[in-house]
Amino acid sequence: MLAAIHSAAVLGIDAYDVTVEVDAAQGLPQWTIVGLPFGAVKESRERVGAALVNSGFVVPPKRMTINLAPGDRRKEGTAFDLPIALGILVATGQLRAEAVAKIVAVGELGLDGTLRAMRGALPISRRVAQLGRCARTLVLPPANVAEAALVGDTALAAPETLRDLVGALRREELARAEPAVAQPACARESLDFADVVGQGTAKRALEIAAAGAHNLIMVGPPGAGKTMLARRLPSILPALTETEALDVTAIHSVAGVLAPGDPRIVARPFRAPHHTISDAGLIGGGSPPRPGEVSLAHHGILFLDELLEFRRHVVESLRQPMEDGRVVIARAALAIAFPARFTFVGAMNPCPCGNAGDGARACICAAAEIAKYRARLSGPMRDRVDMHVPVGALALATLAAGGEGERSTSIRARVELARARQHARYAASGEIAVNAHVAARVLQSLGELRAEARSLLTSASERLGLTARGYHRVLRVARTIADLDESRSIDSPHVAEALRYRTTGF
Repeated sequence: MLAAIHSAAVLGIDAYDVTVEVDAAQGLPQWTIVGLPFGAVKESRERVGAALVNSGFVVPPKRMTINLAPGDRRKEGTAFDLPIALGILVATGQLRAEAVAKIVAVGELGLDGTLRAMRGALPISRRVAQLGRCARTLVLPPANVAEAALVGDTALAAPETLRDLVGALRREELARAEPAVAQPACARESLDFADVVGQGTAKRALEIAAAGAHNLIMVGPPGAGKTMLARRLPSILPALTETEALDVTAIHSVAGVLAPGDPRIVARPFRAPHHTISDAGLIGGGSPPRPGEVSLAHHGILFLDELLEFRRHVVESLRQPMEDGRVVIARAALAIAFPARFTFVGAMNPCPCGNAGDGARACICAAAEIAKYRARLSGPMRDRVDMHVPVGALALATLAAGGEGERSTSIRARVELARARQHARYAASGEIAVNAHVAARVLQSLGELRAEARSLLTSASERLGLTARGYHRVLRVARTIADLDESRSIDSPHVAEALRYRTTGF
């Protein structure tokens, strides 16, 4: 007898339909799984067999052929346990085929038949919601209900055990699962710009970076406050939209790093990997490919502290994601794209000893050592960074005087207004974008660059030897400064300030 169970699998951060076909035929008792199963899928025979027996069902001595269609995509993970078990029950006459016609089943089975948590529940829930008129109920483990319920259009069922599920299907009484009622999620803002004493130039630069999503590098001696400033950048970023929050949560779901209980991600990600990270850890990879730090920072901040201590090839691997907003991991059999639209923030010392440019402490590095140290960051990588910001050492007298600076809430209000102006300006062109990411032709046509500002930008670019990319990045920063000033056009002062962040000497 032949059975077919609807299921789904995740490729990248998107899900696709999988049909689990089971054929129970006379012959030597054996199980054969086809359809490019890999790793844990091959081991499902042992888990499913034990779960069926321990749940009180019969596993007849037949030749079981299990096909995971489509057969040209490699199948990973343990989420096929449940549909395989249901397929065997249908194929052996222990469950009617009509009972499983309107469900999509995913989940790992314990040896006692309990349903255990799996990765990728949110992308699968989004895929089931796309079925529209042919809507089916998604059957999944109870631990994944809160995550899958973030997609409001999906009908969910979450039995505790395989025995409970089969009993409900036989009675045609499959109960809808409802997530536990939780308080509205809110971002925790324990870090505030009011804690930062002085550093007015750096705080202004971070406000511009937040308003236009510009990449930024801070250069200064140890203890100047670079890390302190960077960690407060998320507190002035606009809140995630509903679509952005689902995208970020889907990436974290596939990576298996969602918090248990309440998987909702409402704050923009802030990722700060250690400088010993590998290129696969930063960009993504492995077998099967998993999102790296650049994808986990999607719609948020990727902060590399002690930037020049990272291996050079690791930092250079950021060049393509910074331009394209995504990472493509190519393997022999497939290529997987992960989104990676992040704002890059780096922090570095000006020299090996860290004291170059510090009036209070003398630098002991030779000129050749400083040049070699700074050369760890290549020219093409520097060219992709919109703003280079010097962060000077703070005088102890200023630090002792204390005083509270401007709070993050007021800075964030200006950032949100500037972003709203950008969205309104570019909406007519069909793009919902910020200045850092909008296409250059759209920026040129809608940026409203005044003639005198254009003359200043052109002459300064020639004098400084800026590349075409550098020219456009200065223009993007100038447009953001104009947005913060509530100016319809880009004037000479806006270009002059943008050029200052391009000519720090680092």
